[in-house]
Amino acid sequence: MGHRLSKITTKTGDAGTTGLGDGSRIAKSHPRVAALGDIDELNSVVGLLLTEPLPEALRSALTDVQHDLFDLGGEMSIPGYYAITDAHVERLEALTESLNEDLPMLKDFILPGGSRAAAYAHLVRTVGRRAERTLVALADIAEVSMPSRIYLNRLSDMAFVLSRVLNRVNGQPDVLWHKGRSAGAAAATE
Repeated sequence: MGHRLSKITTKTGDAGTTGLGDGSRIAKSHPRVAALGDIDELNSVVGLLLTEPLPEALRSALTDVQHDLFDLGGEMSIPGYYAITDAHVERLEALTESLNEDLPMLKDFILPGGSRAAAYAHLVRTVGRRAERTLVALADIAEVSMPSRIYLNRLSDMAFVLSRVLNRVNGQPDVLWHKGRSAGAAAATE
């Protein structure tokens, strides 16, 4: 790997194409490249969340997610290669259930916020949803494994629950949405 990454500026993409792991080149506007970019951004946002003080079990679970996302990027860069399995999905589902176990039942919609860590978890959720949409769009023109699509869906579910857990860990309440609040605020200023 050291020789492979020894030269970072290659200039091979200057004409608007990029190389895939199988040696082929495709346009940077191709849906496969969009999926790669969204997955990479999602991994970066998980890394941002990992800069926060977190319980060790959560830190370990999120580090596993980062490795999974890097593997998913590998899937995108090598057409026909599959790294994400049903076992990855099941691990995320179990984590989500475990995190949700002690949370109070939701009766209202939640806005992103509360603690900074919870806000970062919401960012993971929203970037994850975008990555999922991009993967689904790619599946319209290329083979994309079902476990990979499901994994991104479950990851955003987990991030939502994680945001609530992190608010509690940090002594912050969830930020609840109040129907009509903005309309009422506008009327009060007139």
